[in-house]
Amino acid sequence: MKKIILINIIFLNLLFSQQTPAPAQDKSVLIYGGTTHVGNGELINNSLIGFTNGKIDLITSTDVAWSDDKLNSFQDSKNEKYDTIIDATNHHIYPGIIALNTNLGLVEIDAVKASVDDDESGSYLPEIRSIIAYNAESKAVESMRPNGVLLAQIAPNGGVISGSSSVVQLDAWNWEDATVKYDQGIHINWPSPYTYGRWWLDEDRGLKVNNNYSSQVKGLKDFFEKSKANMNVNKSMNIKSKAMKSIINGESTVYLYADDEKEIVDGVTFLKKFGIAKIVIVGASESRNQLDFIKANNIPVIVKQPYRFPQSIDSDPDDTFLLAKHMLDKGILVSIDPSGAPQSRVSIRNLPFYAGSFSSYGIDKETALSLITLNPAKILEIDNEFGSIEIGKSATLFISKGDALDIVSNNVSHAFISGRNISLETHQTRLWRRYSNKYSNSQ
Repeated sequence: MKKIILINIIFLNLLFSQQTPAPAQDKSVLIYGGTTHVGNGELINNSLIGFTNGKIDLITSTDVAWSDDKLNSFQDSKNEKYDTIIDATNHHIYPGIIALNTNLGLVEIDAVKASVDDDESGSYLPEIRSIIAYNAESKAVESMRPNGVLLAQIAPNGGVISGSSSVVQLDAWNWEDATVKYDQGIHINWPSPYTYGRWWLDEDRGLKVNNNYSSQVKGLKDFFEKSKANMNVNKSMNIKSKAMKSIINGESTVYLYADDEKEIVDGVTFLKKFGIAKIVIVGASESRNQLDFIKANNIPVIVKQPYRFPQSIDSDPDDTFLLAKHMLDKGILVSIDPSGAPQSRVSIRNLPFYAGSFSSYGIDKETALSLITLNPAKILEIDNEFGSIEIGKSATLFISKGDALDIVSNNVSHAFISGRNISLETHQTRLWRRYSNKYSNSQ
């Protein structure tokens, strides 16, 4: 009986496990005839892209229609030889999309406590490294790739200081293989100066002043001062202070979660007093009147995805769709927070469509693409490798039969991470084929 149970467990693990990660690129690839969306605002029609050993080594274009003879002639004239040739005529080529502020791979099933690793007990947890808990074989991780989401920032949740985030590519055996950049930022949830009435205590649900705001800010200030005093003491065993050293010394970025105007101003002012220059605001849903302040301090913003309720009762319903445009008009570096809430991590796959929705409210389509490609790469400081299709950069890109920012026409046919041709198979695609066959056979 035990043998039967063990065999069933192994079978189920094989049936529901993630696709085997692709091997390192060993054959050069040439993609021709497609429309390349570079990621920096540029567009290359009838393009030619080549990559070898995971690096892009050729980008060009032509205004004439491609044929086999023309392609062979081009290869001979350039003395270039590519092992694999992909015809992308009438297709679109995009850089791999980068998702910021996600808990992908940290939570599998919200109702199963043992599978939830994105939030630890305690308030000040800079020493927590989210990458250690990252599950490269998560169902949520593999479901990102068919929409072109190929890299993600894995971030912790909860507390005042949640811990550190790392950047991963989404086709790996384990967290070590997946990691692109370790511990690149610390995440701080700034206290809210306001609170809402607790309906379960029969209180008025309206907005109220948070009477504990000053003491909460003071607690954060005391923690920073203590960390700064202890971080260079060699004999100190305070791992919290040592974890804070990277941001106080300017090596890592502080991701400041702040929505309200006062939160933004107080939070940025606080961090500046401690000499912290590398700051990124996450959220900023009520920041419209502080955009000049944000720009003056040269702070990037990861704005909330647009499909949400306006923050206040007198807000314009279009405000959530127009906020990114207002920020871009001010010259602020903007990207998109796709999750909205910890439990909505599976909606991260809709990140390209959030960018498409922003483009419907006054943002140029190529600029909207940069919100999820080159801009997040700059925020994560990995733009020397990722975020755009340029010679010398990682061959992390995908091919779509339609517009990648359009939920109706997007249809990814190929995806590459560092030149590796990765699988687009997921649990959802297997179910789709299964039931497609069922109904086609019944007719």
